[in-house]
Amino acid sequence: MRAARLTATGSPRDVVEVVDVDDPRPGPGEVLVRVGATGVCATELHFLDGLLPAPRFPVTLGHEVAGTVEAVGEGVAGSARPWAVGDRVAVHYLHSCGDCRPCRAGRENLCAAPRGMLAFASDGGFAELLVVPARSLARVPDGLALVDAAPVTCSVTTALHAAAVADVRAEQVVVVHGTGGVGLALVQVLRRRGARVVAVARSAARREAALGLGAEWAVDPAAGDVGEQVQRLTGGADLVVELVGTQSTGEQSLRALAPGGAVLYVGYSAESLTVSPLALVVGEHRVLTAVSCTMAELELGLDLVARGEVRVLVDRTVPLEELPDVLDALAAGEVVGRAVVVP
Repeated sequence: MRAARLTATGSPRDVVEVVDVDDPRPGPGEVLVRVGATGVCATELHFLDGLLPAPRFPVTLGHEVAGTVEAVGEGVAGSARPWAVGDRVAVHYLHSCGDCRPCRAGRENLCAAPRGMLAFASDGGFAELLVVPARSLARVPDGLALVDAAPVTCSVTTALHAAAVADVRAEQVVVVHGTGGVGLALVQVLRRRGARVVAVARSAARREAALGLGAEWAVDPAAGDVGEQVQRLTGGADLVVELVGTQSTGEQSLRALAPGGAVLYVGYSAESLTVSPLALVVGEHRVLTAVSCTMAELELGLDLVARGEVRVLVDRTVPLEELPDVLDALAAGEVVGRAVVVP
């Protein structure tokens, strides 16, 4: 099969190459998926710059995957998720064990002994075929195209999980600091909860997209300190979802808070944030974090998109050979929503 392999850290054009590799085969409890579409997430950029260590070189990246079942391994037909050839599926990219305390509590995103994680620990979906545990698959609803289902597995589900962690409620003012694929999904998820949304983006196209998806305000960081702009517009935010993760954006996010507000970290960078305990205490501010999603959130996300309650913005679809170009465009902020690779 063909796969786009990362050979080292560096520029996409220098370190991403499409090559022929052996077809994978499903073992007991596993499913062979013919990849129909794979979303290109900003996380890929962190493997390129070395912030996230690749499990090995070469490795196949890509963790937002949807496709069809090509073959099943021993025991799958009689399992709790008895997949059959031809089933349309989306992949939960963290392959949870199902047995540890977080898994038993329905918090697979915090699995204590994951059996794999696409691109982070095992080969991902920028390929024609992929083997995953049967328990890591969710059914793609009828009528939902695979090219739209693939980005759900990270962008929409991460947004759903973040909103759940923060327990967002109606009429709260929530700032989405960074409006890439996750941010634009989050704007919609927050509006479904009745929140009033401030979208922050340097790109005029992304600000326009956020307003079209339900944001009440759109803020350009180039126009001044984000915290000060949010304070002028809203009187202070109940929540800032930090999707950028730099020292500067973190400081501005804290300045945007109303008394009792919280910053929820989803994004990250190589930079750190230094905070004043006194300032946190006086404002009764909180710092929260959220990571990945649960299987229930993946199934919910697929259903919401299938029913048209949340839109996936697919900026472009490309073949494997154009992945380096897309990664460059993503790094330059030129992608609005998600780019999707179709092998």
